[in-house]
Amino acid sequence: MGAGDELAIQGAELIRWMEMFASPKLAVENDRIGLQVGSIHAEVEGVLVTLDVTEKVVDEAIKQGVNWIIGHHAIIYQPMKQICTDSPAGRLLQKCLKHDIQVYIAHTNLDAAEEGVNTVLAEKLGLQGCRTLVHHKQDRLKKLVVFVPESHVDEVEHALGEAGAGEIGNYSHCSFQTAGTGTFLPHSGTKPYIGEPGILERVAEVRLETILPESKQKMILSAMHKAHPYEEIAYDLYILDSPGSPVGMGKIGTLPERMTLQAFIDLVKSAYHIPHLRFVGDSNRIIEKVALLGGAGSRYMRDAVWQGADVYLTGDIDFHTAQDALTEGIALVDPGHHIEYVSMQRVVDRLQDAFGSRITIQLSQIDTNPFSFQ
Repeated sequence: MGAGDELAIQGAELIRWMEMFASPKLAVENDRIGLQVGSIHAEVEGVLVTLDVTEKVVDEAIKQGVNWIIGHHAIIYQPMKQICTDSPAGRLLQKCLKHDIQVYIAHTNLDAAEEGVNTVLAEKLGLQGCRTLVHHKQDRLKKLVVFVPESHVDEVEHALGEAGAGEIGNYSHCSFQTAGTGTFLPHSGTKPYIGEPGILERVAEVRLETILPESKQKMILSAMHKAHPYEEIAYDLYILDSPGSPVGMGKIGTLPERMTLQAFIDLVKSAYHIPHLRFVGDSNRIIEKVALLGGAGSRYMRDAVWQGADVYLTGDIDFHTAQDALTEGIALVDPGHHIEYVSMQRVVDRLQDAFGSRITIQLSQIDTNPFSFQ
């Protein structure tokens, strides 16, 4: 095995990282996410991150020499009865397979992720005190119990807390420790951190207990394995009856300072780099509380009303929702479905944090917005 082979990244490792960043458990039921084209075992030669996987995006991947595409919108959503390669959809799949390009999709799980689409959209507007707008499930809580030698308790405890374990209300890094004695007998072929093969060991250990949300389980266990010195780690996971945190779409928060609807519209254009948008309401009305939901969120307009939002920002607003908004007294701002693209850079950044220079990670330069304006 050469030096380059030691740095090679398999598709399973890339997917494992994506599932830590945007857990599949955050997705709405029956959403089409995950690996849609290709093999989980395909070595990663480069990654292209995009909002939509179009034929032009696939051509871009081919030109750049990358063989993995991470997209937000699924290319296979409805069950396929046939693949006709003279149709646009069939031609797209054929090109991916012909050039050995894998396509992985993170959709509503990326919408709901802690650093996902809606978080980035809210950050771009400077919203403060944000909470989830629409809940669709609970993030189930689990208790983690891990047995650690006394010499590494602080290191493991810190790693778990930094990864998101032990969060209770406004407190973090919560845990409980009990001292005791661990026993183990290393067999031949093992390389124990403490002791020797064939000799029963008794070690002063600590039972370290904490809680974790199921959506962060993979990330937390990964951090535990990196910090723990043992070759084989003894740990338990228990499902708790305690309700977890609500998981869902969108954000609602307040602007740093009140402004007119017109000033808010100008802020949205600047933050999302768009020349035009649609809006409903008096441009002179004062805006302070903002609800937003990336993508198509017309159906959640009343959730924004019930939570006291002055304005609701989302894409694909239909005629009747706009009429209802006038009646309800809430302003609407529709910058388009495509504004989700501003969050794709966050995926690129986190991939680079995870893998460094081991692979090339690029943001697609193809504009996949189907609309033109004049």
